[in-house]
Amino acid sequence: MSQPIDLEYRYMTMQDVGAVAELERLAFTTPWPHDAFVNELTRNPNARYVVVVHQNRIIAYCGMWIVIDEAHITNIAVHPLYRGKKVGLALMIKMMGVAKMQGAHSMTLEVRPSNTVARNMYIKLGFKEHGRRKGYYSDNNEDAIIMWVTL
Repeated sequence: MSQPIDLEYRYMTMQDVGAVAELERLAFTTPWPHDAFVNELTRNPNARYVVVVHQNRIIAYCGMWIVIDEAHITNIAVHPLYRGKKVGLALMIKMMGVAKMQGAHSMTLEVRPSNTVARNMYIKLGFKEHGRRKGYYSDNNEDAIIMWVTL
């Protein structure tokens, strides 16, 4: 499927927190709570969050922390109705650009071994596996694959 043509990318605001928290609940078995996003926007100077809007509705978001010259993806989610349309790929490309503009030279993230769709997307973007965190995910004790890319 092709990507919707009328997507808007913008930084997340406090007004977006409710919609992003709902998207988080749709996407993950252990979602971040509403207050975590409020904290990211109001108390974390390293946090950068971008939302994707289609027809006045937030359909995806991604967060990252930028510390010195490294960006770390904290989370990324695409609404189930928009998966398979390359929205996640386009959003990651945007985030990589934001990270570069903010002075990052590399980007890292964790992904579940069972999430082959996301892993393949990250590989397409140049990410390489650089290790594992044993039992990282609390819902099922699944490991996390640590992936890195040079920006």
